[in-house]
Amino acid sequence: MGTAGKGAWVVPAPAYREVEGWEGAGDDAPGFRCAHSLTAVAPTKGHGPRLILFGGATAIETGASSGLPGIRLAGVTNSVHSYDVETRRWTRLHPAGEPPSPRAAHAAAAVGTMVVFQGGIGPAGHSTDDLYVLDLTNDKFKWHRVVVQGAGPGPRYGHCMDLVAQRYLVTVSGNDGKRALSDAWALDTAQKPYRWQKLNPEGDRPSARMYATASTRSDGMLLLCGGRDASGMPLSDAYGLLMHTNGQWEWTLAPGVSPSPRYQHAAVFVGARLHVTGGVLRGGRAIEGEGAIAVLDTAAGVWLDRNGIVTSRTLKSSNEHDASSDLLRRCRHAAASVGSQIYIYGGLRGDILLDDFLVAENAPFQSEITSSMYNVDRVPRGETQNRNNNFHSDSPVHQSTNNRQEAASGFSADKKSIDMLIEASTAEAEAVSAVWRAAKEASAASSEDSLSEGIGSESPLSETSPMPEDFDDGGSLEPDVKLHSRAVVVAKEAVGDLGCLVRQLSLDQFENESRRMHPSNNDQSYPGRRTLNRQRSPQGLHKKVISFLLKPRNWRAPADRTFFLDSYEVGELCYAAEQIFMQEPTVLQLKAPIKVFGDLHGQFGDLMRLFDEYGFPSTAGDITYIDYLFLGDYVDRGQHSLETIALLLALKIEYPENVHLIRGNHEAADINALFGFRLECIERMGESDGIWAWTRFNQLFNYLPLAAMIEKKIICMHGGIGRSINTVEQIEKLERPITMDVGSIVLMDLLWSDPTENDSVEGLRPNARGPGLVTFGPDRVTEFCKRNKLQLIIRAHECVMDGFERFAHGQLITLFSATNYCDLSCTRYCEQRRGHTCCRQGLSYRAKVNSSTSTSC
Repeated sequence: MGTAGKGAWVVPAPAYREVEGWEGAGDDAPGFRCAHSLTAVAPTKGHGPRLILFGGATAIETGASSGLPGIRLAGVTNSVHSYDVETRRWTRLHPAGEPPSPRAAHAAAAVGTMVVFQGGIGPAGHSTDDLYVLDLTNDKFKWHRVVVQGAGPGPRYGHCMDLVAQRYLVTVSGNDGKRALSDAWALDTAQKPYRWQKLNPEGDRPSARMYATASTRSDGMLLLCGGRDASGMPLSDAYGLLMHTNGQWEWTLAPGVSPSPRYQHAAVFVGARLHVTGGVLRGGRAIEGEGAIAVLDTAAGVWLDRNGIVTSRTLKSSNEHDASSDLLRRCRHAAASVGSQIYIYGGLRGDILLDDFLVAENAPFQSEITSSMYNVDRVPRGETQNRNNNFHSDSPVHQSTNNRQEAASGFSADKKSIDMLIEASTAEAEAVSAVWRAAKEASAASSEDSLSEGIGSESPLSETSPMPEDFDDGGSLEPDVKLHSRAVVVAKEAVGDLGCLVRQLSLDQFENESRRMHPSNNDQSYPGRRTLNRQRSPQGLHKKVISFLLKPRNWRAPADRTFFLDSYEVGELCYAAEQIFMQEPTVLQLKAPIKVFGDLHGQFGDLMRLFDEYGFPSTAGDITYIDYLFLGDYVDRGQHSLETIALLLALKIEYPENVHLIRGNHEAADINALFGFRLECIERMGESDGIWAWTRFNQLFNYLPLAAMIEKKIICMHGGIGRSINTVEQIEKLERPITMDVGSIVLMDLLWSDPTENDSVEGLRPNARGPGLVTFGPDRVTEFCKRNKLQLIIRAHECVMDGFERFAHGQLITLFSATNYCDLSCTRYCEQRRGHTCCRQGLSYRAKVNSSTSTSC
C-alpha cells in the first residue's frame, strides 16, 4: 500500500519473480554464475534493448580457514551473453578482436551502444586497469582496448563504475589487493586523448570500502550504496556524487534509514528509485526477510522495504511469508534495468551457485493502491516516443471546421513538399518504433494499464470514472471565450543556411531533490539542510543573450554558424532557468491577457517576425501589460534551435512572472538526438562542448511545466488528453523532473496524442504516429471540458496548414508557429492573443487570432 513520505505518496519495494518463457539452448544461456556483470544497452534502430552479461565465476569453493564459500578463480570466465528483452532469448556472443582476460568482481558500464569493462580478478590475479569496450553498434560485435594516457585507478576488484551525466566514466572504491579504497576517478568520454582524472570532491566523503554498488540516476547523480569497510564491517550508508556546472564534484550523504547494512549486493536505478537487492552481513551471512529487497526513493528521501517506509533497522514482524524475499536471499548477483523493469541474474546462496533469472516492476500497481495514492503509471522506455506524423489540412478561420477534409479541398499545396513532410515524419516514427517494440514486454505486466488496450474502442475513457460530486451534469458553460474575426498574414522568408554525453545535477544538495520531484500549488516545508556552496549564474549572462538575440526587426542568420555562447555559459543559463522551473507547479496558473505560441522547431526567424509584427517581450515592447506562453517543441527540425531555446530561457530569467514555457514531445533526448538538435549543438559548438550543451539542455527539459491554465477557464498543453487524462488533477500530480523513459501514460497522452481527423470521428482511434498512441474525438474534448469546468483546450503538436485549426466545435484549438517545418515551406504559423474586458456579467475573454502564412505553398 502507498505510504506518505515528505508530502508524497511512496510505494513499497516490488516483488520479484522468475522470468517466464525465456530461451537459450546449449551454451547460449549463461548458466551458473556469480560475481559477473549485467549491463543494459539502449535500443538501436535495428535492435531492441538488451542485457549484456559478462565474466564471473562458474564454480565455487569453500575456504579451509573460514568455511565460507568463495569463487574458484580457475572457474572464472570471459564469456559474453546477450539477452534480447523483446524476444526473451539468450545468445552467446563471440565478438571479434582481442577479448579481456577472464575476470570476476569487475566493473561495467554502458556508453551508448557500447559496454565498458574495467578491473576485476581472475586466474592470473588482478586484472589491469585497462578499459575494454564491447562495441554492439550495428550488431557487429567487436572488442576494443581503449588507449588511456597517464596514470589511472590501478588494478582493483570489488569496485564500482558507471557513466555519470552521460559523459564521465566514474570508478569508485574497491580493493587493490592490499586494502579497501576510497578514491574516485573520472574519465571524460568526450575528450581525447582519454585520461583518468583523480577526483577531489567536496562534501561528506564516503569511507574506504569494497563490494559496494554505484548506479547513476538519469539526471546525473551517482549513488554509492553499502559495501564492506577495511575491518570487514558491512556498511549501510549511501552517498550521492554530483558535478556542478563549474566542474567541481561533491559527495552528499543520502537521507533515510536503510533496512540493513550489506555488501556483495546489487543496485540499479529506475527513475528516482534505487532498487537494492540481496547482499551479505559480516561473516558472509546472507540478508534474510524484509531487508533482502529495498528501495531508496530519492524523490521522497526515504528507504522502503516490502512493507513500506523503513524507520529503523529492526525488522518488522509479518505474519505473511514473502516468497519474493526468499528469492533475493543471495549475494554476488548482478542487476540491470530496462524501462520500468529490474532484471537480476545468478548469484550465490550459501554454497549454492545460482542460474535463475528474475524480474520485478518498478512501483507496480497493487489492488490496495488507489489512484489517489499513486497516480503516475510508470511505463517502459520508449512508449512515450513513437512518431509517425499524421498530416492534416485545416480550414480558414472564417470557415466551419466540422470537417477538416472538406475545408482542405480548396487548398493547393505543393505535393512534393507534403510528401517530403510525410517521409520525414515516417523516419521519425521508425527511429522510435524499436524502443516501443522493446517496451511491450514490460507493458504487458498489466493489461489494464497497457497502452494497446482499447485503442479501437469508440467509448471515451471517462465512462469508467465517476464525475465529480459537485458537477452539475445538467448545466451548461457560458461561452466566455470568443475568437477575433481578424486574421493577419505574415510572409515567410528563408532564413539562414542549412548547413561523449553529460547530465549534470543542478541541486545544491541531495535533499533538495524532494522539492523538485513534487511540485504543487501550495508551499511545502522541508527540514533544514546545509546549503552547499555553488557558483550562481552570472547576473549579466541572460541579459547578454537578450541583447544579442532579441532583434525582431533586423535579426539575420549569422554567416558564421559558431554559436555565441560557450558550454560553460550554456550550463549557467540552464542552471538559472532551472531554478525558476523547479519552483513552478506542473500546471501553471496564469492570468489574461496572454499570448500563446505553438511549435517553433528551431525556426528563430519565425519567432522574430512574430515578435516584430505583434510586439515582443521587453519593456520597449508589450511585456508590461501582456504575458507570453509557449507550448513546447522549441528545438529540432529547424536550423536555429540554439538561438530559440537560449532566448526563451533568457527571457524566462528576465521576466519569470510574465514569460512561461511548457514541455513538448521534442524536449526529450531520445527524440532531439535524432532530429536535429544534437547535431546542431555539435556542428556549432564542437563535438565535446556541443554534446555537453545538448545534454545539459535535456536535463533542464525534464523540469519544464507540463500544462498551463488561463484564468481557470482555458487549459493549454502540447499534445492532448488522449485516452487517460480525465481531470486536470492527473496532470498536476505528475512529478518532476520527469524523463520519457520513466514517464506515464498520462505524460505520453499529454505530449503525443492528437484529435481525430474531424468532428465526425468520436471516441478513441489508433494514432498514425505510431503503435500505442491514440487520437481522441470531439466527445472526449466536450466531456473533459465539462468535467473540469473549462471553456477551451489550446494545444500545439500538429503541423496544421494555416497554423490555426479548430476542433470539437471550437472547444479545441491547435496552433503551429513554424513556417518552414522540416525545411519545407508548406506550413503556417500563428499566435493567439488573449485580452479581457470587464462587463456586468463579470470577467469575459476575447481571443484575437493573428495567423501568418507562407508564400510558397
